[in-house]
Amino acid sequence: MSLQSTDQIADLITRIRNAGMVGKTEIRVSTSKLKVAVVDALVKNGYLASYEVEEGKPRGILHVVIANPGEVSRINEIEKISKPGRRVYVAAEDIPTVKSGRGTVIISTSKGLMTGKEAKTNRLGGEVLVKVW
Repeated sequence: MSLQSTDQIADLITRIRNAGMVGKTEIRVSTSKLKVAVVDALVKNGYLASYEVEEGKPRGILHVVIANPGEVSRINEIEKISKPGRRVYVAAEDIPTVKSGRGTVIISTSKGLMTGKEAKTNRLGGEVLVKVW
């Protein structure tokens, strides 16, 4: 039986959210370039502690550390915005702000995944993937 989800990012976001709510400090999911890019953006912005990619056959494992031992999760809310049935695209000037600038959005642009601030600076629009604060 396969446990493959149709929406990789929604599955990753749900696992991070659920692990944070029950106090777990780390999760392990199968890896993909898109998942690594999303987790990397969350680590760079301080929402996750770290991550590591473990090579394997046929697919590697993405080991995500949500919070260091003894700490609580830095993520209050994380939500998938663009879904397979309803894609959400924005222009550079219409990129949303989250919680008056205290949160961030991750956007898939023509230059790769980046945060809303980076996309505004580079004047790039794209698909809004994740909202986090």
